[in-house]
Amino acid sequence: MAPALRFLPRLLLPTFAAVFLMSSCSSSSKGPGGTIYKVKQFHLIPNERIVARDRSIVFERQHLLHGAVSAAEQRERAGHYYAVNWKAADRTQPVTVKFVFRQANTGLETATIEQTITDVRRSNWTKFQVTGPDYHSRGRVTAWKLTLERGGEILASQQSYLWE
Repeated sequence: MAPALRFLPRLLLPTFAAVFLMSSCSSSSKGPGGTIYKVKQFHLIPNERIVARDRSIVFERQHLLHGAVSAAEQRERAGHYYAVNWKAADRTQPVTVKFVFRQANTGLETATIEQTITDVRRSNWTKFQVTGPDYHSRGRVTAWKLTLERGGEILASQQSYLWE
């Protein structure tokens, strides 16, 4: 056996293991009529200094604070931001994206934000934010659940680890 071929299994095994592990860690949530592919979360605290090697984290903070000049304007933008990437099997009818969440100062009480999307595309992004007086009086978001609904039927759902 040639010397180069002896090392081939040692080189391929880590590659196959990495591919297998990445495919098993998929965060998509598929339902009977849709799929939630990704939920991107960001917690903005304006007066907190961020030191990160990843430039996208610093950019996200700067993007959300863009145009907020005074301390009061920056404080008003503090809170949680969510961006949801989803897809519906049937794009001919509107879809309601529902964001149900709990906050630190409210215990088990839930709040809901809904958006009805009439122009359903092949791939959709819907954004939610918990900022301003709601964030300052009720506290940070501790648990959440997202659902795609059409006419009372749940197409897909995804939830945070702490949601019961």
